[in-house]
Amino acid sequence: MICVIATIKAKAGQRHALLACIQDNLSNVHAEEGCMEYQPMVDADSSLGAQELDENIVTMVEKWETMANLNAHAVAPHMLEYREKVKDIVESVSLKVLTAA
Repeated sequence: MICVIATIKAKAGQRHALLACIQDNLSNVHAEEGCMEYQPMVDADSSLGAQELDENIVTMVEKWETMANLNAHAVAPHMLEYREKVKDIVESVSLKVLTAA
């Protein structure tokens, strides 16, 4: 299993627009071969000291059966369309691609 933590930083005030674009694409991603989980998440204030809150961040929590499934996801037509839709509202994207230790 491959886990992905994708941190997507929206431009100031654009998180709701970003979330709408993500929601519009969820059924496409969930239908992809090997998709076990693909969920947008936002910061919840826990009052834990080490937590860093950012109202502009959407964190995607993903699980894929194989690296090949993840690589196919990255170039799927609906993902290319999604990236085109959000290019003017996203400031940055960073990925953590993980496997069990």
